[in-house]
Amino acid sequence: MPVTIESLYQVFLRHPSIQTDTRKLQTGDLFFALKGPNFNGNLFALQALEAGAAYVITDESVNSNDTRIIPVNDVLNALQQLAKHYRQQFNIPYIAITGSNGKTTTKELVHAVLSEQYKTYTTEGNLNNHIGIPITLLRIKKDAEIAVIEMGANHQKEIAGYCVYTQPTHGIITNCGKAHLEGFGGAEGVKKGKGELFDYIRAHNGSIFAFDDYDYLHSMSKGISNTSWYGTSAGEVTGHVLQSEPFLEIAIIKGTSFQTLKTQLVGEYNLPNVLCAIAVGKKFNVPDEKIKSAIENYSPSNSRSQLIEKGTNKIILDAYNANPTSMKAAIENFAKLHADNKMLMLGGMMELGEESIKEHENIAALIDQYKWKSVALVGGDFKNISHPFLFFNNAADARDWFVQQHVENSFILVKGSRSMQMEKVLA
Repeated sequence: MPVTIESLYQVFLRHPSIQTDTRKLQTGDLFFALKGPNFNGNLFALQALEAGAAYVITDESVNSNDTRIIPVNDVLNALQQLAKHYRQQFNIPYIAITGSNGKTTTKELVHAVLSEQYKTYTTEGNLNNHIGIPITLLRIKKDAEIAVIEMGANHQKEIAGYCVYTQPTHGIITNCGKAHLEGFGGAEGVKKGKGELFDYIRAHNGSIFAFDDYDYLHSMSKGISNTSWYGTSAGEVTGHVLQSEPFLEIAIIKGTSFQTLKTQLVGEYNLPNVLCAIAVGKKFNVPDEKIKSAIENYSPSNSRSQLIEKGTNKIILDAYNANPTSMKAAIENFAKLHADNKMLMLGGMMELGEESIKEHENIAALIDQYKWKSVALVGGDFKNISHPFLFFNNAADARDWFVQQHVENSFILVKGSRSMQMEKVLA
């Protein structure tokens, strides 16, 4: 007989640590036996108990009478409903962040700023999907004063589904770019899909933070009265790029007592992310000096606009993700840097559907506008277009070539979609 969510919640209160992978199981964890196209956690239920799980939640019969096996109709649904029930025990701000680009960096900056003043919990790593978000919600402790939740999506109705159990009080859409075009059904589909966050906020009289420079955010935010704008020329917080050689330095024109910020972020495209973190900090009354120090002390370590020095070479590692919008911004930013011997090592962009060939051709055309020491394109649809650059089928082949070049005194941009694993070119 399947248990109720309330009964499951009582078990969770006694064992508030969730695991979905037996390889990471710790004694006392609750093991949720999730299943998908290529795996079935139910098959590892008894193994999980042997490894120290306090209870195992299953949705298929297990050949055991062990009372630590808790049956439910659907394990994933039970995980999400448990997260929703737990979320409803809190009366604190829940800030949801989505967007095509910059959402993780924005999440990290917002978390850094708010943590200066409040006990703040946020998404760890890339736990930003239908499994990761419930786990994130269930990791928030009772001492939480604010929660910051990242939401990734590659098709419509996905963000709307996350909002059902996250129940955000505040929302941020960093931008709507050319990402996951295949799943969203084109650029307008991206706006509709990301806009589901604002739809929820609008329906629940919540608050949003939005970048004034993007016209589409003005139309997407209509009907939301509690809006905090930030931008380069208008908004409660405004600022512009002073320089980015290679780290981003910003002039704050309005909204703070400090006039400049020296970040450890690479790329002018991080300006909106920084301004957003300032706007959030101001909204929640974080003192200016704490906002400034939090942002200036934040250093990325997750392959996102990360500057690495290896021997005589400087490398911008931005290999966590790539789409036409972020790839274009990264290349243009890199081209502006005053440095000799600049190299590009770029991996293919995924999930672009019928737009893929055209978008890869656009990137190749953009690269061709500048002078580089060398350009290596790797995998994806770069293999299906004409271009004058070096091409390798995968990151391992590109690495072998790179090692043989004995590159010295060069500045290198490494970027590509996650599946390309472009960080391997540096191994």
